[in-house]
Amino acid sequence: MVAGSGHRMVVAQRGVIPPPKHYADAAWFKYILSCCAATTAEMVTYPLDLTKTRLQIQGEKGLNGQRTVSLAQDKLSYMPYRGLARTGVGIVQEEGLLKLWQGVTPAVYRHLIYSGTRMVLYEKVRDHLFTTRADGTRPVWQAIVGGILVGGVAQFLASPADLIKVQMQMEGRRRFEGKPPRIHSASEAFIKIYGAGGLRGLWKGCMPNVYRSAFVNLGDLTTYDSVKRYFMGTWRLSDSYWTHALSSACSGLVSAVLGCPADVVKARIMNQPTNGKARGLLYKNSLDCLVKTVHNEGFWALYKGFIPCWLRMGPWSLTFWLTYEQIRNLCGTSAF
Repeated sequence: MVAGSGHRMVVAQRGVIPPPKHYADAAWFKYILSCCAATTAEMVTYPLDLTKTRLQIQGEKGLNGQRTVSLAQDKLSYMPYRGLARTGVGIVQEEGLLKLWQGVTPAVYRHLIYSGTRMVLYEKVRDHLFTTRADGTRPVWQAIVGGILVGGVAQFLASPADLIKVQMQMEGRRRFEGKPPRIHSASEAFIKIYGAGGLRGLWKGCMPNVYRSAFVNLGDLTTYDSVKRYFMGTWRLSDSYWTHALSSACSGLVSAVLGCPADVVKARIMNQPTNGKARGLLYKNSLDCLVKTVHNEGFWALYKGFIPCWLRMGPWSLTFWLTYEQIRNLCGTSAF
């Protein structure tokens, strides 16, 4: 044993015993860090998510075949189509400023499951199953497959929280239309959904949600990982703030393009009324919702809310990745 300057080096017969693994490289630390970064990003960008959901529901046909209507000043009138700015301003005027964060609690709950799971699983899959070339790069197809699988698994686990979030986001709209409130809090929503449909009811809209998250994860995690390695390998950029910002901007755009159609289907499936057996009254399944949406409103209805979706995913990715990467750097461990 050799000691010097307060440090010890233990020598064994077969060589030097490596130093203990850094705590910031442990799975539990990455999970907690991912949840913290995701919560920060969610709080900052949540109003855009709420606006996006309202836009995606807008124009949907109800049980009687009529489009969404509103009850205002005791007059029944058709609700006009509104864009991003008018929808956001309308929420503030009709429901109040704080309603822009309605449903944020289950959204945070979702990320406590989704974000931590996807980050830890993706790094495990990448480091142990991906092929690493001599130049340090990895095949893009492996990153694509890994991102899709990890995103789907993580979202399946977090789907009940997403269901509660979507229903809470629509409560302000329902009350303004003169309809009775369905729920008042996340806990009440959970109890009512479980009481009406059991465990199956908590996973209503699960499959479009899984599809969406698989594509979003492909756009976010896989794109960020691949683009960042490209920038650092081909453009010789350093692992810096600007590299993280460029990579997250690309990942946000790809996520919005790939995820918006599935996001529209997910929002409509989750928001539709159900019968006593927790079965939807408007759509039989995700495919039925997709077909009816395109038939009734046209193909581009699948991209309703795209602008706020993109505007949210860009800042969300930027906030998440900068928070995640900078904290890892401060802890003295390797970057993502």
